[in-house]
Amino acid sequence: MLRNTLKTLLSAWGPSGSEHNVAAIIKEMLGGHVDSMRTDALGNLIVEKYGSDDNAKRIMLSAHMDHIGLVVTAIEKEGFLRVANVGGIGMKASEFRRVVFENGVEGVLCSEPLENSGTPAIKDLFIDIGAADADEARTMVQVGDMAVYAPGTFQVGKHRIAAPAMDDRCACALLVELLLYAENQRNTIVGVFSAQEEVGLRGATVAAYGVNPDIGLAIDVTAWGDTPGTKIPDIKLGAGPAVKIMDRSIIASPMVRDALYEAASAAGVPVQREVLPFGGNDAGAIQHTRAGIPAGTLSIPCRYVHSACEMIDMRDMDGALQVLLQFVNVI
Repeated sequence: MLRNTLKTLLSAWGPSGSEHNVAAIIKEMLGGHVDSMRTDALGNLIVEKYGSDDNAKRIMLSAHMDHIGLVVTAIEKEGFLRVANVGGIGMKASEFRRVVFENGVEGVLCSEPLENSGTPAIKDLFIDIGAADADEARTMVQVGDMAVYAPGTFQVGKHRIAAPAMDDRCACALLVELLLYAENQRNTIVGVFSAQEEVGLRGATVAAYGVNPDIGLAIDVTAWGDTPGTKIPDIKLGAGPAVKIMDRSIIASPMVRDALYEAASAAGVPVQREVLPFGGNDAGAIQHTRAGIPAGTLSIPCRYVHSACEMIDMRDMDGALQVLLQFVNVI
């Protein structure tokens, strides 16, 4: 069930470069349901489910496993941890958040007092792990250890769920469910659960080169425009998944966009049209691979991206799964 798959994946610790816990859960979920499964040198989990057509296309669908985090850069004599960002930490939403390291050590992400009460910079941040001094702190964590916002999923209203790591575990959940429920589809599904998207699309870059697909599709969250003071992009939660037209990394290939529209029509699912004036995702890396690969994105509207409370609407998720089940046949 999609909701249960999502909650399980949201519970996994997995910042960029340390996606192994997420990959292990996905392997367990998909074991016995796919035709091949392998992990490449960067930690991408690559899963194939063969198509039934003699001339089946190889469709690479990419959902990234990593999420944003912090890495310890220094331990001060008082036991506080100085940090650098791993991916795009939202500074306004970062203060006084509970964080956790892979070994279970927890702390509070704080900032130094600011003279003008402005937004803190990364240099102002530190983690308080309750250590009395540097010696005690070093028994708990080391320079180079990473922390993430502590997992915690909660219901918001009737249809919405919020949690850290929704970007992009919601897409990982969709790709898992697609691989579980697609039956006798025309084309071969090459599911790539990618690594290190948040630090430069690194996993998808090498995965696309190795897979050499005929078509590429990223599944990812997109920003929102339906809260007070926020109008761009013109995307609303609960109004359906979004077909990306462009962002800073890609102008989506028309054939992929058209196939998504056709799939949505066949599934009876309303979709939104997404023009994002910032950001990018795995589709940009796929499109630039080798001599070029037609690529696009199916997006899940998400409020408060890169915060500890990323919010989605499960109606958009259910619709996206139905679109994907059609897409692997119509493209």
